[in-house]
Amino acid sequence: MTKPRAPAISAAAAVVILLAISGVPGALSQPDNRCRAGSDNTCTDKSKAVTLKLIAIFTILVTSLIGICLPFFSRSLAVFQPEKSLFLIVKSFASGIILSTGFMHVLPDSFNMLSSPCLSDDPWHKFPFTGFAAMVSAIFTLMVDSIATSVFTRSGRHDSVVAAVAEAQNSPDQEMGRAETTTTHVHVHGHGHGHFHGSSSNDKEIGSNTQLLRNRVIAVVLELGIVVHSIVIGLSVGATNNTCTIKGLVAALCFHQMFEGMGLGGCILQAEYDWVKKAVMAFFFAGTTPFGVALGMALAKVYKENSPESLITVGLLNASSAGLLIYMALVDLLAADFMGQKMQRSIKLQLKSYVAVLLGAGGMALMSKWA
Repeated sequence: MTKPRAPAISAAAAVVILLAISGVPGALSQPDNRCRAGSDNTCTDKSKAVTLKLIAIFTILVTSLIGICLPFFSRSLAVFQPEKSLFLIVKSFASGIILSTGFMHVLPDSFNMLSSPCLSDDPWHKFPFTGFAAMVSAIFTLMVDSIATSVFTRSGRHDSVVAAVAEAQNSPDQEMGRAETTTTHVHVHGHGHGHFHGSSSNDKEIGSNTQLLRNRVIAVVLELGIVVHSIVIGLSVGATNNTCTIKGLVAALCFHQMFEGMGLGGCILQAEYDWVKKAVMAFFFAGTTPFGVALGMALAKVYKENSPESLITVGLLNASSAGLLIYMALVDLLAADFMGQKMQRSIKLQLKSYVAVLLGAGGMALMSKWA
């Protein structure tokens, strides 16, 4: 299966914008000395910061793995299985966390970076680049989400129709008349609409396959979007030598990664991947923030948080990631569940899920005070 590349497209768009504006006179200029490297802050301690960063790599990796792996073992508990109401409530809580991550963590960071006094007024303070990049990212995510789902759905339906026809052709002689009727029906209706109407069991199978493919698209796109901002967060932690900042960030990021991992893990669980793919996706998620911290430590002498190049690049990537996360949380997670048949049949379940969404979003919003 070809994986969607929404975050890659968003990142590429950010690079294109960066290259374009690099040619604008004064676009990367620093207005005053406030943005130059160096600080006499009493919290700045390079040797102690290195120790804290190593602790951060380990603790964030462990908590991320715990968060994303918890849903994988939920099938062993009957009440947490995907078809149960409690699973929808927990998923709503996790979806609220992802939504709040986009609105309360990633998007404000982008606004702060792209409106920094370290950037020149023209064009950075005269055009809302953060909103523009988030909007473009959301639209690109919609395009990839829609096209990928359409392609995979058509492919799944075609395979089901071919299998049904083959089964009918191999049926006993006494059922040959029914098989011919089924084959003719597929030829007439399947070509125009991509549906097989010869058997209700096959209709159910096609619908099940379509939903499964949809869940897999959601899991892949959501993971790639989370990975983008996770690397950026890790990079900022690894590049700073401010021990006061690192201490608060490590604690907040551990909670952040755990609950965000639960949301992603629930989507991966519904995608019904085998254990090898689940393990790969789990380690891919859990390892990105620690990798970002390590990368920040390696680039500490080159990467300067207040340099125009860093502010523009990271700011645009954050905006792109925010657009993707907000779209995925609202459209593919919350709207899909709340408009689904199970939720629509029970007002009580909807109210419980709304409370879960508010708790998840509110808790993550509160964490924005520290991270």
